[in-house]
Amino acid sequence: MKRVFINDVVARDGFQIEPEFIPTERKIELIDLLSATGVAKIEATSFVSPKAVPALRDAAEVMAGIRRNPAVIYVALIPNARGAERALAADVDEVVMVASASETHNLANVRRSVAQSFEGFREVFDVLRGSRTRTSGAVATAFGCPFEGVLPDAQVLDCVARYVDLGVDGVTFGDTTGMADPLRVERLARAVQSRWPDLPLTLHFHNTRGMGLANVLAGVSAGVLRFEGCLGGLGGCPFAPGATGNVCTEDVVHMLQCMGYDTGVDLDRLLAASRRLREIVGHDLPGQVVKSGKVSDLHKPPAELETQR
Repeated sequence: MKRVFINDVVARDGFQIEPEFIPTERKIELIDLLSATGVAKIEATSFVSPKAVPALRDAAEVMAGIRRNPAVIYVALIPNARGAERALAADVDEVVMVASASETHNLANVRRSVAQSFEGFREVFDVLRGSRTRTSGAVATAFGCPFEGVLPDAQVLDCVARYVDLGVDGVTFGDTTGMADPLRVERLARAVQSRWPDLPLTLHFHNTRGMGLANVLAGVSAGVLRFEGCLGGLGGCPFAPGATGNVCTEDVVHMLQCMGYDTGVDLDRLLAASRRLREIVGHDLPGQVVKSGKVSDLHKPPAELETQR
């Protein structure tokens, strides 16, 4: 049975776009629930400026309050060296840096050119040198930009090359506004694995146009073993027009388990966490399996059939 690793990003990517601030104790509660489900990684928060993302202004408190499962890698997004210093002080297992393959989106997102972003990441590595903290590089708009359209493959792969030059431990392709399609996913994934066969590649999809699960399958077909999802299908990028919810973690896990893949995830616990998430945010979520149940959840026949037996 093939093993696929599932990472969840709801505590960062999901909560950052919620209109109401999620109390720190509720964030900690949900991360603790996720820690017991068997997911490989949890993106717990982001050490960005509280002015830029006020929803995550309690990053240090969240990291200090969670009950860490030694089998789980706890990740935080950082924008710069100052964010790296704060993540290091919070004893984060892994930090993720983000640069867009699109110049326009990168300027809109962080007010820097792509080259300037990568130059800043060198300072991040200076801060982390000698620590146990791992590094990951995310390529936003890897499958298309809402301002520039579909980008040349070479432009996307150039970002991977820059991350590899810095010395990251892995790379993630982000489908920032849900523009990916299965053929492009498979082509880019195979290109990365052909050029950098030892580089762990993670795929992060949005379900903006309903192709999220199809894109996950395309990634699996290309040999990718790591996928990010967001509990309940929550989230979206606040700096990208139309970037509605991420692909739903429990829907991804359910699909892969139905197909015989080993995700290492306890789906029942994951669904329970999704139900609690709905209570925390106070509104409906896009996820499907939590509403309809697993395919293995059978029902009793109609009562009138029983009388005919």
